[in-house]
Amino acid sequence: MVESNKTFLLLRFILLGLTGHPKLEKTFFVLILSMYLVILLGNGVLILVTILNSHLHTPMYFFLANLSFLDICYTTSSIPLILDSFLTPRKSISFSVCAVQMFLSFAMGATECVLLSMMAFDRYVAICNPFEYPVVMSKSAYVPMAISSWAAGSITATVQTSLAMQLPFCGDSVINHFTCEILAILKLACADISISVISMAVANMIYVGVPVLFIFFSYVFILATILRIPSAEDRKKAFSTCSAHLTVVVVFYGTILFMYGKPKSKDPWGPDKQDLADKLISLFYGVVTPMLNPIIYSLRNKDVKAAVRSLVREKWGFPMILCSVTST
Repeated sequence: MVESNKTFLLLRFILLGLTGHPKLEKTFFVLILSMYLVILLGNGVLILVTILNSHLHTPMYFFLANLSFLDICYTTSSIPLILDSFLTPRKSISFSVCAVQMFLSFAMGATECVLLSMMAFDRYVAICNPFEYPVVMSKSAYVPMAISSWAAGSITATVQTSLAMQLPFCGDSVINHFTCEILAILKLACADISISVISMAVANMIYVGVPVLFIFFSYVFILATILRIPSAEDRKKAFSTCSAHLTVVVVFYGTILFMYGKPKSKDPWGPDKQDLADKLISLFYGVVTPMLNPIIYSLRNKDVKAAVRSLVREKWGFPMILCSVTST
């Protein structure tokens, strides 16, 4: 009997989600679905204009297209599952689907950390060594850089997912989250999880700590170079080429720091409210950042705005009044 119970727990998990707050589920279903559609539209348009517009066939926009594709993959790995949980009375998930979802979520997060550091290097070369830029950031260089970002994210996701899903699970099979979040999964294990914890700590140092330091020092040199430019107009133009990337970096790592770096204080309304707040913060982190990325790059980049207007005007024949909306 004990063995059969363990086998069942290995086959399915129960996602708690917002079960304790049924009145919020329909509201959040509409909200998250709307944000997901914005993510698909915004990032899809960025990918499309990058492919179709020859003026955007540069390393910076190649990395941007990768970032947009990554954001679509990241949200698609979790949001459909979350939306389904809002409508399904019994919010269960099979062991295999849980493992796949955990892998994709972890892989996309790690890949984005590495990819943002690659984009910082691209901006460093463009501003600090502009004459060497065509050689250093040639196609034979930036394509392998992007591929290595995806490979690095996939490798660490494979390791972390394998370590987590090989653990024995017994007792309560309820995941107190919207998705198969790895920390929530580890809480269900009835074995020593120290190897998984140490492995995650090392992965965080490599995939979060190292890229943050790399980006920081890249922008130190970028800022120093910009400040040495004599013309105020040229300084503004140089900074505008990296302002969108810097904004995305601040939003991405700022939300990570807020989620995992905030002190664990006692909630005066009780542990249930604190638990709900933590889950909602995690939920919006996984949705808001991918939604903001195309907006940031569209609003702060004249080339992207021009490419979007050209695409709307030439490919679909929308009137000029609609094209002008993208410039506001």
